[in-house]
Amino acid sequence: MKDTQNLKTTIENITEANSNGAANPHKSTHPKQVLSVIDAIVVIVGIVVGAGIFRTPSIVAANTGSSELFFGVWVLGGVISLIGAMCYAELSTAFPNTGGDYHFLHRAFGRRFAFLFAWARMSIIQTGSIALLAFIVGDYMSELYSLGTFSSSIYAAIVVIGLTLVNIIGVHVGTGAQKLLVSLQFIGLFVLIVAGLFFAPESSASTTVAPVSSGITAAIGGAMVMVLLTFGGWNEAGYISSEMRGGSKKMALVMIASILIITVIYLLINMAYLHVLGIDGLASSEAVGVETMRVVMGDTGVFFIGLLVILAALTSTNATIFTGARTNHALGRDFSVFSFMRTWKSKTSTPVNALVTQGVIAIFLIIVGSFARSGFESMVDFTAPIFWFFILCTGVSLFVLRYKEPHAPRPFKVPLYPVLPIIFCLTSIYLLYSSLMFAGRGAWLGVGVLLLGTVFFFFIPKSK
Repeated sequence: MKDTQNLKTTIENITEANSNGAANPHKSTHPKQVLSVIDAIVVIVGIVVGAGIFRTPSIVAANTGSSELFFGVWVLGGVISLIGAMCYAELSTAFPNTGGDYHFLHRAFGRRFAFLFAWARMSIIQTGSIALLAFIVGDYMSELYSLGTFSSSIYAAIVVIGLTLVNIIGVHVGTGAQKLLVSLQFIGLFVLIVAGLFFAPESSASTTVAPVSSGITAAIGGAMVMVLLTFGGWNEAGYISSEMRGGSKKMALVMIASILIITVIYLLINMAYLHVLGIDGLASSEAVGVETMRVVMGDTGVFFIGLLVILAALTSTNATIFTGARTNHALGRDFSVFSFMRTWKSKTSTPVNALVTQGVIAIFLIIVGSFARSGFESMVDFTAPIFWFFILCTGVSLFVLRYKEPHAPRPFKVPLYPVLPIIFCLTSIYLLYSSLMFAGRGAWLGVGVLLLGTVFFFFIPKSK
C-alpha cells in the first residue's frame, strides 16, 4: 500500500505532466524508478573514492605526525561523513526528488534561494568538479603520451565529451559504465592494498614525525580539512532518490552502506601506505601512491598507479556527470528560461538537454583552466567555498523542514536529533571558512559567478 508521500509525489507528477501537455508522448519531465540499491551504492562509492586518496594522505600524515593520530583522523572523517549521510538520508527519504539539495532548499527557503543553488551547481559546483576531475585524467595521460602544450586540457575535454555521450545513451548504459569503472578501480585498489600490506620490504622509516604546524589543534584541523575533502561526494545520493526501485525508503541503506564501504577502503589503503613508507616517508612524499608502488614493484608499479589514478578520476567524473544533470533538469522544470533542460527522455530515462548543457559549461571551464598555472588547483579554488556554503544550508534545511513540515512522513530520522545535525553544520562552517581563507583568487571568482546568478534571477519568471 502506497504511503502518503508516494501518493503526494504521484499527484504532483500527474499534475506536472498535464501542465506540460501531451504533444510528444515519448518525452517526460519526471524519472522512472529504475535504479537498484547496488546501482546507487556504486554511483556514490564511485564519486567519493577518486583521485583524492592518492593526493591527500601525505598532507594528513605531515599534520598528524604519528600513526595513531593519522588513523584517528581518517576514522573521525568517516564518522562525520556518516553523520552527514544520515542527515541527507532523512531529507531524501522524506522528500525524494531528482533535484536533491535543490528540492530540499526549495521547500525550506523558497524558490529564490533554490534558484541560486541550482545556478551555482550548474555554473560552479558540479561543472567545476567535472572539470577538475577531467584535469586529473589529463595530467596523468599527458605523462604517458603528451599531445603538446595544452595536452592536459585536450584529454580533459575528450573525457567530458565521451562520458557525457555515454550518459546520454541511457541510464542503464551510464550506470553500467559506472559499474565497470568501479569494478576495475576496485581491482586496482585491491592490488595496491595487497602489495602494500604483504609484498613490501620491511620499512626502516621511523614511526613518528613532527607535525608541520606549531599547535596540535591547528595540525589536526588541517588534517581534517583534507580528510573530509577526500570523503566528499556522498551527498550526491540525494539526486537519485526518486529513481530508486521500491521508492526512496532504501536511500538510508544506500547512504550508510556507502560511507561504511568507503571508510573501510580508505583505512586499508592508508594501512598499505604506512606499512611501505612509514609515517615520516608518508609525510614527505608528494605522490604517495607512486612512491608506494615504486618501492613494491619498481617502474612497473609507477605505471600501474598512474593507470589506477586515471581510472579513479574517470569513475568519479562519470558519476558526477550522471548526478549533476539531475539538478539542471530540476532547474529547467521550475524556471521557464531554462525549460529546455526539463525534458526527460523516457526511453533512455535520461535528461538529455541537461546533460548537454552541463557538458558545454564544463568544457568552457576546462578552456579557462588551460590558461591557469594548474587547471586542477584553479578548479578546486573555484568550487570549494560555494560547495561548502550550500552543504551547510542543506544541513540547516533539516531543522527548517522539521519545523515547517512536522507531519511529513519520514521513513528515516536522524538519531540523536538535534545533536548530530548540529555537528554536521559546525563541520560545514569550518570547511567553508577554510576554503575561503586558504584558496586563491579562483574562490572569489566563484563568489562572483554566484552573485551574477543573484542578479540574473530577478529577470526570469517562474514557470507554472
